[in-house]
Amino acid sequence: MPKLKVDGIEVEVPAGATVLQACEAAGKEIPRFCYHERLSIAGNCRMCLVEVKPGPPKPQASCALPAAENQEIFTASPMVKNAREGVMEFLLINHPLDCPICDQGGECDLQDQSIAYGRGSSRYTENKRAVTEKYMGPIVKTVMTRCIQCTRCVRFAEEVAGVEEIGAIGRGENMQITTYLEHAAKSELSGNVVDLCPVGALTSKPYAFEARPWELKKTLAIDVMDAVGTNIRLDSRGRQVLRCLPRINEDVNEEWASDKTRHAVDGLVRRRLDRPFVRQGGRLVEAGWDEAFGAIAAVQAGASVAAVAGDLVDCETMYAAKALLAGMGSALLEGRQTGMDYDVSSLAAVNFNTTIAGVERADVILLVGTNVRWEAPLVNTRIRKAIKRGARVFAIGPETDLTYPVTWLGDDLSLLAKLPKPAADALKAGARPVMIMGGAALKGGHGAALALAAKYQLVRSLDDGSTWNGFNVLHFSAARMGGLMLGYAAPGGIADVAAARPKLAFFLGADEVDFTKFADSFKVYVGHHGDKGAAAADVVLPGAAYAEKSGTWVNLEGRVQRGDRAVFPPGDAREDWTILRALSSVLGHTLPFDSLDQLRAEMAKDSPMLAEQGLVRFDWAPPRLDTKGEGSVTYPIKDFYLTNAICRASPTMQRCSAELLHGEEFAEAAA
Repeated sequence: MPKLKVDGIEVEVPAGATVLQACEAAGKEIPRFCYHERLSIAGNCRMCLVEVKPGPPKPQASCALPAAENQEIFTASPMVKNAREGVMEFLLINHPLDCPICDQGGECDLQDQSIAYGRGSSRYTENKRAVTEKYMGPIVKTVMTRCIQCTRCVRFAEEVAGVEEIGAIGRGENMQITTYLEHAAKSELSGNVVDLCPVGALTSKPYAFEARPWELKKTLAIDVMDAVGTNIRLDSRGRQVLRCLPRINEDVNEEWASDKTRHAVDGLVRRRLDRPFVRQGGRLVEAGWDEAFGAIAAVQAGASVAAVAGDLVDCETMYAAKALLAGMGSALLEGRQTGMDYDVSSLAAVNFNTTIAGVERADVILLVGTNVRWEAPLVNTRIRKAIKRGARVFAIGPETDLTYPVTWLGDDLSLLAKLPKPAADALKAGARPVMIMGGAALKGGHGAALALAAKYQLVRSLDDGSTWNGFNVLHFSAARMGGLMLGYAAPGGIADVAAARPKLAFFLGADEVDFTKFADSFKVYVGHHGDKGAAAADVVLPGAAYAEKSGTWVNLEGRVQRGDRAVFPPGDAREDWTILRALSSVLGHTLPFDSLDQLRAEMAKDSPMLAEQGLVRFDWAPPRLDTKGEGSVTYPIKDFYLTNAICRASPTMQRCSAELLHGEEFAEAAA
């Protein structure tokens, strides 16, 4: 580990670290535009210049210079100051004076660094160059005259997203960044280039001209568009969420977010349920809360009552419903609304045990019945990182583009019982083998997968004394793991719940259910959008979406996380648990809590694992199941952009689906 001095401060850095990293270790701020710690080094903006001794008597780019023993680095010498002023002056030569109308205003690296490190004036009097706008699809808005060619977007598309669709054409002053043939960027992670862009060349198209950053209230929350549990920040003004940005969490999402996470928020104010409805004469008509509660109380259900949880529900709502059903003498709970059925007697056998970050360390990966790119895009980026470190990937399922090389073994789950030789040899020889099962493989392949895990010792002790668990189930519903921990898993899945023919059935944001199986039940929908669940209900109780309540969610690796309320629900809508608490009094089974803190205390007694935020470790004790393995794989997600009620209400997600997946063309006015 080399030792060096930065402005007289001695620091020790790991071998292979750059001078820029050494400067940061010493607490010195180094300006940069092209450098990003998660991307390869380009060294083309030259803003990070420092003076290095011993070395040539000229400033050097610290991002591309390895730190060495006995170096002396100067970050604020007259040479460095003059060099940075010169670089900034060159960068601003062609940059337009767009700040008053630029969406990057207030969050712009170029603004900040020009004030901190620039001259304060320009000696350039010639005409500025102009660049025609490029089309990058419904997510990214371009004003390429502002581009300083840092190439962050190019490197992100190639290295992280794995879709080589952004690049540079031309040379010198005529160089331009564009998508090839100027088609729409089709990566499900394309919105991240907006965060990466240090100027206003790439901005968010749905958010264009909506607000300035200082106008917005910022709330820390958890994403519910998939089961990764992406840490997000919701920016709101008044009663509307205007944008969603990722927060840094190295263990979960690093600093990325999928396009669905970012841009489904415009669906929060559309197709909303903002008042109760009761079905009369075959039609849903508006009603008051008392009337709606009265209609439910009129059902002489007794203990014949069930609850089905949807994909976006928080743990507090599920616990309140569970407690209400327990008071009525029922335990008919189910969270796998689409009909999936698998053994949950061991939560470790249905958990992502390697952890999201741990996948990077794998050397052999077997994918079974999962399209990771759509089911969990940010797990897919981790697999790409593992491949860069030498991992090999095998897959059972229909062939699809996962953005990296895959050896496809076939699409029949019987392959689990007798794995083809290349994959079997790789798993046997691997030091850290990993198997990732998707929902499409659980019903016919759960037992066979567990047997395979035992055969190839996917759970083993490593030489460093740690334990490696390579068996993983990839859920794609934000509520799934929390629901399983709370007991939302009937022995035979939702088929058993429907077979019980409950007189009263609560659907907690459940829109993907086959409601024809509940034709004899009095259906109560507690949710936030007028989607399929509301259309089938006898009583609709308007609830709160994830941005409108404080809630607890458990991600696919068993990590308990909590998000705060950003805005209030519209109209007469209320937080779901408060609806169930008020209803319990009318039904004569009053729940023992009146506040969120009291509810969480009761939930902690029922399920201690939900008491504290952080990763829950499940003991590895898999059940003994049928090891045959049968059936072909059919991926459950047919349209990445329209997987839930919020997405289906979002104009941005609708357009992404139409344009990026179904090839529709949209005309745009010239800029």
